[in-house]
Amino acid sequence: MGSTVLSLRIDGELHDRLRTHAAKRGMSVQDYVVRTLIRDDFDERFATSVEETEKLYGAA
Repeated sequence: MGSTVLSLRIDGELHDRLRTHAAKRGMSVQDYVVRTLIRDDFDERFATSVEETEKLYGAA
């Protein structure tokens, strides 16, 4: 799997908040944003798989 560059334009206030959250975790803003996106993607894929399983087997 390769990597791709993604450029974002965000306002200063949002960047300050992201920097604060990242600093609390000892991370760069870039790492914090990437981890947040990965976590959100996992949550979405997990919810979808639960829904598909419930369709196949019925809700518990």
